[in-house]
Amino acid sequence: MRRRTWIVLAGGVAAMMVAMGIGRFAFTPILPIMMDHRLFSATGAGYLASSNYLGYLIGAFLLTLIQVKNRSTLLFAGIVISIGTTWGMGEFHGLEAWLLLRFLSGLASATVFVIVTSIVMERLSALQAGIFYGGVGAGILLTGIAVPLLAHNREWMGIWKGLGLISLVLGMAAWYSLGGSNAGAVKASPSSNRTSSSVRRILICLTLAYGLEGLGYIATGTYLVAYAKTVSSIPNMASLSWMLVGAAAIPSCVAWSMIAKRWGKKWTLSLAMAIQAIGIAVPVLIPNTAAIFAGAILFGATFMGITMMFVAYAKDLFPQNNRKIIGLLTTFFGLGQIIGPLIAGHLISGNGSYLAALIGAAIIVLAGAISLPLGIGRADRIAQTC
Repeated sequence: MRRRTWIVLAGGVAAMMVAMGIGRFAFTPILPIMMDHRLFSATGAGYLASSNYLGYLIGAFLLTLIQVKNRSTLLFAGIVISIGTTWGMGEFHGLEAWLLLRFLSGLASATVFVIVTSIVMERLSALQAGIFYGGVGAGILLTGIAVPLLAHNREWMGIWKGLGLISLVLGMAAWYSLGGSNAGAVKASPSSNRTSSSVRRILICLTLAYGLEGLGYIATGTYLVAYAKTVSSIPNMASLSWMLVGAAAIPSCVAWSMIAKRWGKKWTLSLAMAIQAIGIAVPVLIPNTAAIFAGAILFGATFMGITMMFVAYAKDLFPQNNRKIIGLLTTFFGLGQIIGPLIAGHLISGNGSYLAALIGAAIIVLAGAISLPLGIGRADRIAQTC
């Protein structure tokens, strides 16, 4: 049983690397290369990012509504689509085709995230869960390393196809580990009766704060490396800053889970979001290489830990409705992600500067951090959650 748990954990990490670290976030380090080729402007980049997050939103929303009879089938479809759309970004040309591919990639990312989370979290301890969520950071680190290695003569097509092949290998490992009948079967469970007004209030506060997180953090998640390239002339500065994001994200979930045990999830979430807001603002307030690196580390050290804690907090409230609650939170998070890149892209294109977009994003994340303790108040003690 112990061996099977570690196999499931390894498969979960591989799946997160494919669908999230590569399928969802590889666009960020490749973005400045594509923009150098004048394939689209900052506004066009915003549309592509929002198309991806629209798919993510729809995927998460549908998973809150539909009755999933076989998780394995959905998992297989999500992995295949994620691999195919990553490869397809280098195979097809034109904004219209890329908008469709990024949309489908977002749909696959949400499907894999929600389904894999619901599968592996049934088996994992808090420490193992932190390792699982670190798979996103591992995927980001992998893209940061792979992009400059695959960028022969600054050709962006080979980068996407190379990452597609890497995704294929990781996807096969994920399917081998998670695609068995045990992972695919849905356990019958009674509906939760913990629907007091206090619990609902906490869930509403969590959902709104997570939406603000999605709205604010995604500006950095989309434009960090493009901005880094305008500040520093260090070779491969874009990929290097993205590698720091991934490296900081890998251990972050384990670290934040340990802090949450001591402080509680509410205050730990507020702290993580406040630190993230600083990480978003510092690079544009102090535009130099050190500030870029500091911002990348602070961003990487917080964004997946925040996601993990929001999901864990909600699951404490409704322990028998994991998939639907994860889907609900991801829906509002995805809604914020759609709006964020559109606003940021227009601000960057209109002002010719990243200052307003990133400072605005930092303020939004900080507002989410403040809203958690103010909104939840003493209700979490009444609900006897965290």
